[in-house]
Amino acid sequence: MRRILPAVAVAACLLTTPGTAAAAAPAPAGGATTIVTAAARTITTGSVTTRAATTPAATSTAVAPGPVAVPADLTAAEVSFQGSGGLAMHGTVLSPAGAKPARPGIVLIHGAGTGTPRAKLMVEAVEFARRGMSVLIYDKRSEGYSLFQRSYTVLAEDALGAVAALRAQPGIDPAKVGIWGLSEGGWVAPIAAARSADVAFIVLVGANGLPPLRQQTWAVAAGLRKAGVSGSLVDRAELNLYRTIADGGMFPEPYYDPEPTIAAVHRPVLAIWGTHDLLTPPRETPPIFAKALEKGGNTHYTFRFFPGADHAAHQSPDGGVTRLPELAPGYADLVGSWVRDVTAGKPPMAGSSGPTPEQASRTVPVPPPAWWESAPAQLAALVLFVVAFAAYPMVALVRRLRGRGRPPVAKAARVLGAAGFVTVLGSFSYLFYLVMTGGKLAAPGPVLAGRPLIWLALQALAVACAAATVLTARAWWRTRGSVPQGERVRLGLLLAGGTVFIPWALYWGLLLP
Repeated sequence: MRRILPAVAVAACLLTTPGTAAAAAPAPAGGATTIVTAAARTITTGSVTTRAATTPAATSTAVAPGPVAVPADLTAAEVSFQGSGGLAMHGTVLSPAGAKPARPGIVLIHGAGTGTPRAKLMVEAVEFARRGMSVLIYDKRSEGYSLFQRSYTVLAEDALGAVAALRAQPGIDPAKVGIWGLSEGGWVAPIAAARSADVAFIVLVGANGLPPLRQQTWAVAAGLRKAGVSGSLVDRAELNLYRTIADGGMFPEPYYDPEPTIAAVHRPVLAIWGTHDLLTPPRETPPIFAKALEKGGNTHYTFRFFPGADHAAHQSPDGGVTRLPELAPGYADLVGSWVRDVTAGKPPMAGSSGPTPEQASRTVPVPPPAWWESAPAQLAALVLFVVAFAAYPMVALVRRLRGRGRPPVAKAARVLGAAGFVTVLGSFSYLFYLVMTGGKLAAPGPVLAGRPLIWLALQALAVACAAATVLTARAWWRTRGSVPQGERVRLGLLLAGGTVFIPWALYWGLLLP
């Protein structure tokens, strides 16, 4: 049974991403856009149903999920197919008006996100279709996919259902249908290609050769470093928080290793990265892909780096933080010509080109936690802190209200109770805030000497707690003979919390530079 942390706030820190979802695409510019109604004819092949569009409706903007608006130089056909587990899925096939027969086709696989509508990939679909391909975009599943649950195998089976639907379309050569995967789709597409010979080629954008948890911790840490943060917050606290989340079962597929699957891909591969990719380590990933592909005997791959482009190979004016609607110059042309050559029987030989991508820091291994740092252990420590630190002032308040107040054994005990409670809850709240706003949009607040002021304040409180623990223990030892039984229990609980707090604070970096 998976161990689950019962803290609702933990959920918010996952998928900062993100961070890995595809960018929203506006309606294509240039000429009037129309929503095409599916009316004239129905083609059924196995589990694939196609409604071919014949009559354009009134001009409108794209509405998703459902049929999307297409420019006048393209046609659209609505399709339905079965995904993994028999789930009914729906999509749109875009093709050039007056397209040639026996043309290639490509299925687009989304990045991370629940139920992402097909319109999110409309910019890519339009540009690829204008280069002679039929392009299938579909609404991503929400069933069986959430913040806490997902399976790349299930998503790959969905993609293969889309491949079958596209292969059944009239005018498409079924031997020339491939897949395109963005971000999370870079883990999904190789699984699909390794499982089915129906996939003729793979195009990957912003793909990752590292386990998801390692990629995510790097992305958030890199965002913090870009905001000027250094030290224990980024080196220990952020990393350990994600390890705890994963151990609590709230980070799906954290340790998935993509290398064996990449090595099992024997189809031509085009992999694209933007030089300003802030969500995938763009320097580390390409060598991993090359090594895995060649280990499996596949030398038919092309790697291309696009200057000024972000994670999705869109143009970015500010180093990958903002994603513009426009694709990187030459990106769509490269995909079109590469697919045309591959499907004509001219697979590429291994090669890489383009400027060296920027990556200010390397990823670090993220091993599963030992028992003493596991999610249950962290939960037990949290419960102890809340009870120990909150009980001391609460008991004092009750006594005062009843008129039976007595001076504390040491003033340091009051400091320990108050500062300990604030430090524990404050540090977790701040860490959750950071991972929620992490990645390329990290907002740690004012930073002094590489430390956010909030983190410095929490560290000062942690030091005060450690000192108060020592002072309270010394005071109790000196007056142990005169301390009543009830007060001993109260102090014992407080000191137990303070004693555990010191190694806990070291683990989370609160007592480290």
